Amino acid sequence: MRPDDAHEAAAGPGRTEEGGAMPSEPRGGRRTTRGRTEPSSTEPGPSEPSRTRPLRTTPRPLTLNPHHDGTGRRATKAATNATTATNRSPGTPAPRHPRTSARRPRTLAARARRENATAWAFISPSVLIILGLSIVPVVWSLLLSFRADDLVTPGRWVGLDNYRALVQDPGFRTAVENTLVYAGLYVPLSLIGGLGLALALNRRIRLIGLYRTLIFIPFVISAAAQGVLFFFILDPQFGVANSLLHHLGVSAQGFLSDPGQALYLLVLISLWSGVGFCVVVYLAALQDVPPELIESARLDGASRLRVLWHIKLPSLTPVTVFLLLWQLITALQVFDLIYVTTKGGPLGSTTLIVYFVWEQAFQMFTAGYGAAAAYVLAVALLVAGAALRLYRRRRPGVVADGAVR
Repeated sequence: MRPDDAHEAAAGPGRTEEGGAMPSEPRGGRRTTRGRTEPSSTEPGPSEPSRTRPLRTTPRPLTLNPHHDGTGRRATKAATNATTATNRSPGTPAPRHPRTSARRPRTLAARARRENATAWAFISPSVLIILGLSIVPVVWSLLLSFRADDLVTPGRWVGLDNYRALVQDPGFRTAVENTLVYAGLYVPLSLIGGLGLALALNRRIRLIGLYRTLIFIPFVISAAAQGVLFFFILDPQFGVANSLLHHLGVSAQGFLSDPGQALYLLVLISLWSGVGFCVVVYLAALQDVPPELIESARLDGASRLRVLWHIKLPSLTPVTVFLLLWQLITALQVFDLIYVTTKGGPLGSTTLIVYFVWEQAFQMFTAGYGAAAAYVLAVALLVAGAALRLYRRRRPGVVADGAVR
């Protein structure tokens, strides 16, 4: 027996002289690691003594392909990204795949195109309605005002001749005068009546909700229904109004058939319905006035008239300007009430501008002339709106506490 064999037998099988476990290895003095044959580290060299050395137990770091796992299959994208992020030094930006960076802008652009197409699909009906009922008729009527056209035969271009004819037309002059009289009566009376009723209804009294509803109901009724109702009430022969006057000993009146009364009666009929809107707006504005200002003024000895003049009316200035413009536009555009009741008569005493436009275009078949009259009315409305806007800019409404609204 050799000396080294005797030494191994004394140490025990699988043990070294330091007492640690030693893996078995082939007798030939070589060891195989992953297909490579390396010389054994325990084989004694020619000059060193014959003894057994402890093996290295720390595993050797392996370098693997990040795109493949240990079984040869391709690794998942998440595992690859996790491995890359672990090996990447802090502060280094993550590399972008060229295909991903090129695909992302195209994906965002396609998504934006789809969203735009969906949005246009939703709003296209409204756009078509606006174009078909607002913009196209406005442009077409503007071009029509420079033509002599009867809507049946081909027209011809006349330039400003329609507008020159309007200046010399006595019928158009009468329509303008009637419109100014109607607006001059309707607008201030509706504002004053609405403010007075709003002040009366701005209280905590019994059945206040019923009173407010009864005031507002006439505004909901259409002008055509109002015209039919008052046409039967004011009928000179069979109307209720003349019947009541007969019982009071007053002679029968012509009402809507009298040239001196018809226009003023139309103003009263319009007030019956138009005051309700002013009442609602003024009532909402009065409830927004700070109650502590009113209470402090009354504690200082101010009367109700002074509270109204110095606190409430300055607070209602912006609302008054709005109602002034709204009622003015309503007065300049009245048509259906006249069409149902008087049809511009008697003797043209109730012919307003809008009814004059309809009469010229669809009764006289001078559509170009009627379009020119319509654009004169449009210019008047624009001038009135611009004047009120300038007034609000130069004299803004001052609230009672001094703040500029």
